[in-house]
Amino acid sequence: MLHQYAQKLALLVGLLIIGSGVRAQSSQAMSLDDCIRYALENHPDIKAAQLQIKDADWRVKENLSTGLPQISAGATYSGFIQRGGLPSSALGFGGGAVDLSPVLTSFSSSQVSELNTVFGGIFASDPDSKIFFNPVHSVSGNVSLNQLVFNNSYLIGLRAAKYYRQYVEQQLAVTRQTVRNQVTDAYLPALLISDNLTILDKNIGNLEKLMNDTKAINQAGFAEQLDVDRLELSLSTLRSERGNLARQQEIVINALKFNMGMPIGEGITLSDNTGALLAASETVDMESQVNFMSRPEYLLLLKGRELNYLQVDLYRKPWMPTVAGFMQWQPSYQGGFGASDSDGFDKWFYISSAVAGLSVSIPIYDGGGSKAKRERALISAQTVDIQKGMLENAFTLELDAARKQYLNAQERVASQEKNVALAQKIYDTTQTKYRAGVGSSFEITQAESGLYSAQQGLLQAQYDLLTSKIAIRKALGQ
Repeated sequence: MLHQYAQKLALLVGLLIIGSGVRAQSSQAMSLDDCIRYALENHPDIKAAQLQIKDADWRVKENLSTGLPQISAGATYSGFIQRGGLPSSALGFGGGAVDLSPVLTSFSSSQVSELNTVFGGIFASDPDSKIFFNPVHSVSGNVSLNQLVFNNSYLIGLRAAKYYRQYVEQQLAVTRQTVRNQVTDAYLPALLISDNLTILDKNIGNLEKLMNDTKAINQAGFAEQLDVDRLELSLSTLRSERGNLARQQEIVINALKFNMGMPIGEGITLSDNTGALLAASETVDMESQVNFMSRPEYLLLLKGRELNYLQVDLYRKPWMPTVAGFMQWQPSYQGGFGASDSDGFDKWFYISSAVAGLSVSIPIYDGGGSKAKRERALISAQTVDIQKGMLENAFTLELDAARKQYLNAQERVASQEKNVALAQKIYDTTQTKYRAGVGSSFEITQAESGLYSAQQGLLQAQYDLLTSKIAIRKALGQ
């Protein structure tokens, strides 16, 4: 019994170990390129922009269908449920009714008999007899064909639909560029915190080793308890700062996942570091001018401008005619006149009509509405021209500012590298003096604090240098 319980416990522990291993593997290491690639495939804004392209394709087909043959068919049944309600007229031989005897004299007796058969024997001597002009039952159908021959609005609409398709394609390019920039801007702060944590861990390790050595020296009677307390205070401060940075890193990484379109519950770790990214982007273009056509937002503005000028063309010729052709066929069956066939059933009569034609409509005067629409469309196009000049100026300013920030960051990195080297030299010298018994723990903590501050300053300068390099590439449309 005890053996079976031990087996179950071992199996449970094994499952827990496997489950923890699966959870550990769910956190994937991702570089900046990996994050950008993931975002370009999964971001909701990009998926929505791709759907807009499909919608534009169907819009082109929708506009094209207006100029294709339009065929429709229908059927109608009508019947009078009360025969007395049918349109009728009293046609007898007397009693105030219209006398039809002069007319009937021109018919033979067999023809009069046939008329009496069809119209229910109304040509008798009964003055109250009536003739019904409409059938009791009527079944009719219709098939119509309409074809647009010429319409200026239709032709411009086809062009506008194709331009709109190009416009939404450019919107997708802008969205992809925006997502790329957002992921980059979210990745770099997370990377800065990650590098900062690496520096902190190294300093904490060094300080822990020094504190353990100091405790041993204190127990041997060669160091004061004050030295141990100072080192413990410094170590506690670094550990507290590391905890704060770790929580901030979780927040920043969640923001990165949001900008990637990744579920917040998934785990990722950053595989890049600031030095590697700086080495990968050593070459910086400091000479080229802005190529506006390489900026997707500029191309989007130009496409919007083309759409506005299409509206101007639409209202420039309001007098253009609309020509359309049509054809219609209407078969009809009618019954219920009172006539019967040889089997005693009501006779039904077949009636058919077909018509074809061409219609031409020419606008003559619309009260000035077309002119007002044309002027408004022209104003919209001119407004885009103004925005185009402002955007070009903004791109030039963006590139100039990015290059100046790069030069400033370059100088700061060179200066901070010297500061780190000097702080490291001071820290090493202080440690040597302390271990030789000619230095104090206060000097050690001061030197450690100075080294950490210099390392942070260098990391921040490298971060600024990296962001300025990326800003130059963005401004150049690369």
